[in-house]
Amino acid sequence: MLASMDSASVPPLTVIVGDEELLVDRAVASLVAAVRADDPEVDVHDLVPSQVNAGKLVEVTSPSLFGERRVVVLRSAQDLTKEPAGVVTGYLRDPADDVVLVLSHAGGAKGRALLEAAVKAGAHRVDCAKPTKAAERTRFIKDEFSRAGRQITPDAAQALLDAVGNDLREIAAACTQLVADTDGRVDAAAVARYHTGRAEASGFTVADRAVEGRLPEALEQLRWSLSVGMAPVLINSALAGAVRGIAVAAQPPRGMSEAELAKRAKVPPWKLRSLRQQSRGWTPQGVAHALRVVAETDALIKGAGRDPAYALERAVIEIATARTRRG
Repeated sequence: MLASMDSASVPPLTVIVGDEELLVDRAVASLVAAVRADDPEVDVHDLVPSQVNAGKLVEVTSPSLFGERRVVVLRSAQDLTKEPAGVVTGYLRDPADDVVLVLSHAGGAKGRALLEAAVKAGAHRVDCAKPTKAAERTRFIKDEFSRAGRQITPDAAQALLDAVGNDLREIAAACTQLVADTDGRVDAAAVARYHTGRAEASGFTVADRAVEGRLPEALEQLRWSLSVGMAPVLINSALAGAVRGIAVAAQPPRGMSEAELAKRAKVPPWKLRSLRQQSRGWTPQGVAHALRVVAETDALIKGAGRDPAYALERAVIEIATARTRRG
């Protein structure tokens, strides 16, 4: 992960390598915050391949006539087509003094030449690999509490994993909520109390009310979550997880076991029952529409839009009203 840094230590070129979106998002945010600490008006371009072409990349990476500093974030660089990738490769040979370029790359074979070109050009590398082992996810939980100046017992960390599952955004959201809802060292009893129906707002509460079609309650929970500082990306992650779960529960593949179904829905087995209840009334058209909405909202929150709160409110409305959609 990327340690905190000041503006003077921000490298002109960084590659963030890995497939864990939460860690990538945090690394990008740390770099942008360091530059903004020195220059609050810095121009930040946060782009994904579908938003750019060769001309756009030339525009944002060209030296400024007035020496204004810019941060250009290009996410999922492995998905660039040949012409835009060529522009980035050319830029690496002659970078602009007033541009901080941040490339994120999934780390696989796709687009490998661009990643290697960036490393060869002297890019600072930040690795954001997805934790694949239980011990790594447990360490992540302990680090989340340490970041907040708190502690969690080993059995509580395991209980949290058992309750939430393996999605890192959902784990982070659960840690954030536990920090907000508890005092002192968090133990297994505190985790059990939280996951048996605490009333406080969370991204999961927003998502549950939205997929259940309970729009007024979903909006109320959303506004409260935002007001207490919950990150928009975590709320949309919860929405995305709920919609994916509905997609599996509404049309389960024939012959699939409970364990396999839970794995496909990315939920612990005990949550399948509530998923089945929530999926009642959902049509295939409604599920497809809701999946599009969370994907669009993800892009809006990460830079394509200017108001994450508005994007989330629109998403909640669209999801809550999509259940009986037939077209």
